[in-house]
Amino acid sequence: MAPSRTKHANQACVIPGGFTVLSLQFSTDSVAQHKICVKEHRVRAEKTTQRPLDRTLFVLNIPPYCSEGVIKELFSQFGPVQSVELREKPGSFEHSGPKLAKYFTPAQKQGFRVGYIVFQKAISITAVKSHPHDVPLVVSTEQRPVWTGLQKWIHQYKQSFAQPDKLQEAVDTFMQDYDKRKEEEAERQKEEAEEQLEDEEGWVKVTRGKSGTKTRPHSEVSNQKALQKESRKRKRKELMNFYTWQHRNTQKEHIAELRKKFEEDKQRIALLRAQRKFRPY
Repeated sequence: MAPSRTKHANQACVIPGGFTVLSLQFSTDSVAQHKICVKEHRVRAEKTTQRPLDRTLFVLNIPPYCSEGVIKELFSQFGPVQSVELREKPGSFEHSGPKLAKYFTPAQKQGFRVGYIVFQKAISITAVKSHPHDVPLVVSTEQRPVWTGLQKWIHQYKQSFAQPDKLQEAVDTFMQDYDKRKEEEAERQKEEAEEQLEDEEGWVKVTRGKSGTKTRPHSEVSNQKALQKESRKRKRKELMNFYTWQHRNTQKEHIAELRKKFEEDKQRIALLRAQRKFRPY
């Protein structure tokens, strides 16, 4: 029976739901082990290049002392890791804009998290799922130490002080990327406006802006508002009843309208009287 137990001990542990259980051991001297659950990420509704279906591993119950760098180093034994994403709860990938430096990002909550590990090769997913559950993954080694407790707090305190040269470099890099994105956005809006303002003959309406500013064609909505405003202004300037015959015709049309309404009211009252539903009081 001993060979049979050895055979089963070297097999992967798969639980209901398709998750494979892996053991984490903080160090070689640690007695306790922590269990994490891994599964191939196959959400077909999420078609993004950041999480390819055949190379993404979904991980549950990641302990607080495992950062993205630690997870990347830990799973690199199964193959080259392309990216690691840790979150408080599962969810679709959300593009939050440009990646900010550590000086401008708020501190994350410390707790158990979920992760998405993207490998460079699909065979790495198979290697992770076939890893024996009784062979733990060691988190902290001599080549890759992980600080905890007082050492971790001292390290975080030292890292909280920003060096002026590195901070200036991070600010310059962010501003260069920001200016580049704004230029691309302005160029794209200009092209879209030009496409909207081209009429049937291919003409484009160009406006003159203030000195020193770049001008661009108005949008379709602004053009409609300008035409309506010009139409109202033109109507106010028109001379109504300037001639005597214009005034006389206006009075005749007004009297004819009053007579028409009076006849309609007489017919309506006669109809109500005929139906014996007329109650004037």
